[in-house]
Amino acid sequence: MKQSIFPYSFILVLFLAACGKNESSFKPSEQDLVSLLESRSPNGSLGGLMLPASYNYSLIPQDNRNEITKHKVELGRLLYNETALSINPKNVINYGTYSCASCHHSAAGFQSGLRQGIGEGGEGFGMKGEGRARNKQCADKEVDVQPLKSPSTLNIAYQTNVLWNGQFGANGLNIGTESQWTIGTPKAVNHLGYEGVETQAIAGFEVHRMGTNVDLLKTEPYKSYFKKAFPEYGSIETLANKKVIELIGLAIAAYERTLISDLAPYQQWLKGSDNALTENQKEGMRLFFDKAQCFTCHNGPALSSMEFYVLGFGDLRGPEILGENNLAANLGRGDFTKKEQDNYKFKVPQLYNLQDAKFYGHGATLTSIEQVVQYFNKAESENDNVPNDKLAKEFKPLNLSDVEVEQLVDFLTNGLYDSELQRYDPTFLPSGNCFPDNDPISKKQLCE
Repeated sequence: MKQSIFPYSFILVLFLAACGKNESSFKPSEQDLVSLLESRSPNGSLGGLMLPASYNYSLIPQDNRNEITKHKVELGRLLYNETALSINPKNVINYGTYSCASCHHSAAGFQSGLRQGIGEGGEGFGMKGEGRARNKQCADKEVDVQPLKSPSTLNIAYQTNVLWNGQFGANGLNIGTESQWTIGTPKAVNHLGYEGVETQAIAGFEVHRMGTNVDLLKTEPYKSYFKKAFPEYGSIETLANKKVIELIGLAIAAYERTLISDLAPYQQWLKGSDNALTENQKEGMRLFFDKAQCFTCHNGPALSSMEFYVLGFGDLRGPEILGENNLAANLGRGDFTKKEQDNYKFKVPQLYNLQDAKFYGHGATLTSIEQVVQYFNKAESENDNVPNDKLAKEFKPLNLSDVEVEQLVDFLTNGLYDSELQRYDPTFLPSGNCFPDNDPISKKQLCE
């Protein structure tokens, strides 16, 4: 399989290293902190921890079959939020009411803001997605929910394989898993040969009951946007439906790759802003890269990794959870690979804008960043279904004091918070619909 032309990129490392301050220009009190971060960085410099700006396309990791372009990103921004593409609901009352952004919107750090995201069958939004609930006019089987907490699309460019179990993506960790790309399931989209971001966007379009809505897409400005984004294909009216879905997925993926939290204070400090972080947050950063050992799993520009660990988080269960309890999904990576040694392993998530997510872990069982830090500090599994001998060797007590816990929480909560993610939202939808949701209650909350 072809590999990305910009994997954790050599070009990115060189450019970003040049963007930050020279080490000697940091305050004397920060010299040891700089040295610490450099020693933990993937390439030995602060540049290896820096995120590029979202418009610096050449510095963003991308699929070599889906080059990021301005026109593709502009098209993807609209399609990602376009509620008028939700034309295949199980219940007709949900027609035109949901979008990709229903479960991955900027107000919640490109998560849902709920313990269990709701696509079709949801209504309302609230302030940050917390007000969305099941439409009681819909039967349980008509509501589109997932068996695990909706992961974030923020900084997704740094993932070669996508979802908690990493099942999407034809390269990276999934080389050698071809026998699991079952025809007739969403995993079959891996056969197209794209990386995880593209594969998920293509597969998810149909999984989440979206449709091409030709009447909309053949009108302006969509018609022109498609021609500019994919000039080699001409008009979408001449293309087969499967190809249109593929192109929609590629445009959405190009947009998703530009969802980068480069304005977070930690990123600004790395690039030279002395006062971007408070002294308390700097101590939290020191703990992150030293005593707390967070960096061993969360590293690089997105503070993520393509590793899978057994950490004993609880599963998505409870009387308020919709849909059947998916025991297979609770096996994590093992559900995809069918290897016993992969059971209960889940992918390491990125860490930016956690304060808007409200729920944490694949089962959304923790409800504050402090709870997450205390969970790792104590290193006691909360999932009785996970054998203790399967827990990752890295999962061990951290022995952080109350003060250290508070400092680390401050860094994770505020130091990694990009407060301007709404810059990634469209200013309008060509359909005239509301976004990310367009049901009657959401329209009153979002568009009136």
